[in-house]
Amino acid sequence: MVVTSVCVYCGSRMGANPAHAGAAEDLGRMLAQAGLRLVYGAGDVGLMGTVARAAQAAGGETFGVIPQHLVRREVGKSDLTTYVVTETMHERKKVMLYNSDAVILLPGGMGSLDELFEAITWRQLGLHDKPIAILNTDGYWEPLRALIDHVVAEGFADAAHSAVLHWAETPQQAVACLTGTKIQ
Repeated sequence: MVVTSVCVYCGSRMGANPAHAGAAEDLGRMLAQAGLRLVYGAGDVGLMGTVARAAQAAGGETFGVIPQHLVRREVGKSDLTTYVVTETMHERKKVMLYNSDAVILLPGGMGSLDELFEAITWRQLGLHDKPIAILNTDGYWEPLRALIDHVVAEGFADAAHSAVLHWAETPQQAVACLTGTKIQ
């Protein structure tokens, strides 16, 4: 599969660790430099805003999707290449995933987890076969990795379902594992 567009799920907050903002900025810049379109939640706050501003500053194409009820709360970033306002959160997630070839999860909260698990579930059900990378900046997602391993060990998911997740420690590794490029 050729990847030309990457959906990034991430926090609408900055989080407590400054490394997360650095990873978001690096990822946005790398996507643009690789000629990959950023698809994300269209907010101009938190890590969402950081990744989008970095992609824009590097000349990248940006595709943002935000539900009407979050336009003010997440400060809808209307200066994107493409800015879509949906009626519902479910519609937002569907438009984001359908307009991308791959997924990267940065640190985030409950919304990011919701987006990730929907992407995993849809893949498990055969609705897509897009690669999914989890950017584990400073070990942020280690508890998630343990939970997924536990679900598999307890027989509620096949090991093949967790094997589709690519774990990356750096933005470079995340982009490389989704695009099949070598890390420089």
